Amino acid sequence: MSDFHALKIAAVDSLTSNSVALTFEIPESLKDTFVFDAGQYITLKHQINGEEVRRAYSISSAPSSGKLTVGIKKVPNGTFSVYANEHMACGDVTEVMPPEGRFVFEKSKAAKQVMAFAAGSGITPIMSIAQTVLESNTENTFVLVFGNQTPDETMYRNALVQLQEKYADRFFIQWVYSRSSEPDCLFGRIETSTVNLITKNKFKDTAFDAYYLCGPEEMITIVSDTLKNNEVSEDKIFFELFTGTETEDTLAEDLEGKTKLEVLVDDETFSIVMDKKELVLDAVLKKNIDAPYSCQGGVCSSCIARVTEGKAEMVKNQILTDGEVAEGLILTCQAHPTTPTLKVDYDDV
Repeated sequence: MSDFHALKIAAVDSLTSNSVALTFEIPESLKDTFVFDAGQYITLKHQINGEEVRRAYSISSAPSSGKLTVGIKKVPNGTFSVYANEHMACGDVTEVMPPEGRFVFEKSKAAKQVMAFAAGSGITPIMSIAQTVLESNTENTFVLVFGNQTPDETMYRNALVQLQEKYADRFFIQWVYSRSSEPDCLFGRIETSTVNLITKNKFKDTAFDAYYLCGPEEMITIVSDTLKNNEVSEDKIFFELFTGTETEDTLAEDLEGKTKLEVLVDDETFSIVMDKKELVLDAVLKKNIDAPYSCQGGVCSSCIARVTEGKAEMVKNQILTDGEVAEGLILTCQAHPTTPTLKVDYDDV
């Protein structure tokens, strides 16, 4: 299931003083494997200081470009992000999982009016979505509200300016800076007043078909709540978390005993016995079962599986809809078994 492929880095481009864009060379034999939709991500796997490290990064290139590019911002005390910014170079080879993720824009023959809110590195999937929206229909409109500390620290700023020049009548950007006062830009962070200014003032006469939100959880919550308060239906709001809040696992404290866990992955069944206080994914990985995973923090969707027998409860869930949970889907990195027997299927998702 964790189907990684060794890909060579074709280009390393500096975006800011602390972020880079990595473009991978895709062999002809893997072209179909790495076809992606705008908004999806890939998981990278690399040996760093003798340890295997996995991280999920959104694809910033448009599907039409023929390129597979991700933007990586250096995170203080980070592992993969620091290594990528300081050590990765053209010609290096790293393991890459095929594209996945459900934060996507699907092209349509009908004209679409789309708005996006992004902060920091949350711009990466929005870059791919914006380009796809604009090029797929000459009547499509895209409005971007983009928050950063300063212009110099803004990922893909030059590319966005060029895109704005190319689609001057259909692509609009509201820059927001928290540590720099700039002409025609908002000062501060993206908050309720920002959302209201854009939706109820600047673009009050535009009926938007979709809203894409990407960045820290706090920003996504504020924007989503404000949109809903302004009577935007929930099915028009799509979001991708880049960071999530730490949640204390109080659920484990009340669980006692063992569970017989049966795991189906890549058409192979494994049976293990695990403590209910453990998370399903942790127990699976301890037995060297090749289950799919990436962030292990409930932010991406790599470790989703379907419960086919028994029950499991998640510590937190910021990805799956109520309907998907009702259908038996779980994030295995967040799920504790609550029954003596639990069967999960990684293939049927």
